[in-house]
Amino acid sequence: MFKHLLVPLDGSQLAESVLPSVVYLARATGATVTLLHVIERDAPHEVHGERHLTNADDACIYLGEVAERAFPPEMRPNIVEHVHTVEVGNVAQSIVEHVGEFAPDLIVLCSHGSGGLRDFLYGSIAEQVIAVGKTPVLVIEPEGKMPEAGYCRMLVPLDNDPDHEQSIPVVADLAKACGASLHLLVVVRTADTLTPEQAATGRLLPRATNAMLELAQEDAVAYLRGKISQLQAAGVTVSAEVARGDPTAAIVATAERIGADLIVLGTHGKAGWDAFWAGSVTPKIADRTRRHLLLVPVRAA
Repeated sequence: MFKHLLVPLDGSQLAESVLPSVVYLARATGATVTLLHVIERDAPHEVHGERHLTNADDACIYLGEVAERAFPPEMRPNIVEHVHTVEVGNVAQSIVEHVGEFAPDLIVLCSHGSGGLRDFLYGSIAEQVIAVGKTPVLVIEPEGKMPEAGYCRMLVPLDNDPDHEQSIPVVADLAKACGASLHLLVVVRTADTLTPEQAATGRLLPRATNAMLELAQEDAVAYLRGKISQLQAAGVTVSAEVARGDPTAAIVATAERIGADLIVLGTHGKAGWDAFWAGSVTPKIADRTRRHLLLVPVRAA
């Protein structure tokens, strides 16, 4: 369960767009919240069109103002304000280092990169944090407003990979705290949505490939039945389905159809070109949805 939330803020309204979600999660889980500002070396005078905080005194005042206006009085004793006063060149790395210092179990970040090829090459701060850290990261687009009723429906894509199942206990506990239901999704590709490597085999052995895809669908159904039983036994409200087609498109479409408030993705933390060559769906999903994303780092067993 999330008991300590780390919230990096750069002084901009964009970064502050995560605060309604932070308030909601802190209230639902009883978590302590640490507001963090990192003094960046050679920082620009403005960030996102607003004055940049480049000295510790201004940053301390700013974080105090945020705590005062964003959190209700009864929650303020659980709000900690911290300014990293040594200038750093790598903000993402500094955030990860503060994970070791504060031991949060969730980092909440606004995703306000420029998008497109630049983010693919260099990775957003959120991607860098998830790549080098071991702590789940909640990524919120500025346009991705917190649902008025909170997180009621959570979509959990799975792929029958035991590593990715490491996200299930995390989201199960969160669902119970929020009174939310889970919807499990496994996507099985169709012949026309195979990866280039798979498609090459498919052209040589089309009947065998189609038969394997049908077996994969049957396996996915059996796999999901087992997960449903486990989660129901743990007191979680859960449903599931198998979709066919391109994984990214199917995940995004399912999130829209069921009205998911949160998409939970287990990720090996590959950022930038590593994610591109690995064919990771995480950055692709992030580029195609404004729904909140909970990225749970997984490590090979």
